[in-house]
Amino acid sequence: MKKSNRTEVIGVASGKGGVGKTTVAVNLAIALRSLGHRVMLFDADLGLANSQIAMGCTCPFNLSHFMSGQKTLQEITVTSRQGVILVPGASGVKEMASLSRVQTSHIIQAFSTLEDEIDYLIVDMAAGISPSVLAFMAACQRRYIVVRDDPSSIADAYGTIKVLIQESDLNEIYIVPNAVQSQADGQNLYNRINQVCAKFLNHTTGYLGSIEYDEMVQAAHKKYEPVMEFAPRSVSARDFKRLAKATTQIPPIKNLAGGLQFFVERLVRSPDAE
Repeated sequence: MKKSNRTEVIGVASGKGGVGKTTVAVNLAIALRSLGHRVMLFDADLGLANSQIAMGCTCPFNLSHFMSGQKTLQEITVTSRQGVILVPGASGVKEMASLSRVQTSHIIQAFSTLEDEIDYLIVDMAAGISPSVLAFMAACQRRYIVVRDDPSSIADAYGTIKVLIQESDLNEIYIVPNAVQSQADGQNLYNRINQVCAKFLNHTTGYLGSIEYDEMVQAAHKKYEPVMEFAPRSVSARDFKRLAKATTQIPPIKNLAGGLQFFVERLVRSPDAE
């Protein structure tokens, strides 16, 4: 268990859509919760949010109600049946898909008003590298890039990593191969991308394991359930548990990259912050 009251913040992103980013974010959050940690999931895909669907969660309000001033951030949160606190994004609200940096900063700062004691905040990003995505990624301590063994997914993942490093000067980037045929294939995919990063960006990425292809994931989607709940003994559930355990074993970060941080006041008062 975590010894510090500091909230670890992990941004889950991908270069392109359709690679299973939300599946990874949702099931990682549930896996961390199953280990006894207090977990919050923020659906930061502000135009087409669907974390609540993947979790089988009903949300009467969402981030658009917060942005309009109708509700506080605390008032829009719900706790899923798996015990994860969810901050739902908005879906089908055009204005939410193109927030300014000022609006994005307003959301990040609002997390400091939340009263919940949280060990891990998982931020499910929108696909791509919009200004709001980059701002949210900079506000996280660690960044997980989900990628499939597909040329366009690999190219877009590398492009995302390049922007994070060269334009935003961010570190703590981890590659999460998804829907691979085996752990060996996932390790190989990571090695290929990491070698390119080392050669052309002079920067290496981290690796915490892969998620193997599993038909149960799609079956779970059709039932509006996360695979961790739908098929807890499945191959993918096993891999999400391994990813969660590996996540908890990463040493705490002493010097944070990026600018404005989620839960900034908690970082300042944390005994292991520098």
